[in-house]
Amino acid sequence: MKKEFFSTLENILYEQDFQTKVYKFNDFYENFKQNNLIFNHEFKAILKDNSRKDLILVHPTRIRRPKFTNSTQALAKTLHSIAHIEFSAINLALDASYRFTNLPLKFYTDWLEVTNEEIKHFMLLQKALEDLGYKYGDFAAHDNLELALKATKDSLSLRMGVVHRGLEAKGLDANPFVQKKLQSNNHPIKSYLKEVLDIILNDEIKHVSKGDFWWNFSKKDDEQFIDLCKKFKQFSLVGKSINEEARLKAGFSQEEIKALQKIDFY
Repeated sequence: MKKEFFSTLENILYEQDFQTKVYKFNDFYENFKQNNLIFNHEFKAILKDNSRKDLILVHPTRIRRPKFTNSTQALAKTLHSIAHIEFSAINLALDASYRFTNLPLKFYTDWLEVTNEEIKHFMLLQKALEDLGYKYGDFAAHDNLELALKATKDSLSLRMGVVHRGLEAKGLDANPFVQKKLQSNNHPIKSYLKEVLDIILNDEIKHVSKGDFWWNFSKKDDEQFIDLCKKFKQFSLVGKSINEEARLKAGFSQEEIKALQKIDFY
């Protein structure tokens, strides 16, 4: 008997044990690719706290950015913050696939593919943390992504705009800066980290491109991204230094980028 898509996905989304979550997702994803699932588009999604019990979450303003020094702990804190973003991105992609019904099959294909890649990103960073003698959950993390998920739960266009065209694109802006700082560290792990961050950047361009596609699919004709940034200023949807090359590849126009560069969102 074929499993139902949304109810099975709910079980995966709210699974707390990471290894179990990955196992369940891999099985689900294989069934999806083999067309072994049925869709009940009358399904009603729920929303509940999905934060890890072993992780301290605080407001972004309470997170002290680690200084880029040659200490192992400072490096681990930086990697932990990136790992937290990637872990949160797993649930955000799962939640998009789970929460929004009555959409073309391409939508679910896109966001399950993103989920699969975010899992790989997190596991690569998890290995780096373990190599340094740490693990995910050893440091506090911000709740910005969890708050963004909740704030956009009732609107596909807001979810795609705020989360995947906004916060995920902000990651494109941050990547070169983080790369440069990590390479200034003398730790032997830095060559591995460069490979990981290159993988993440290339994949995230594709993810933002998917967000761009579905934002354009769902938004009102006169809706402008810059207005969305102003409306959701609390999430700081644009990096302080914009990665023009990556954003252009992901679907942003040159005009949008120029407009974003002129506005102070901080």
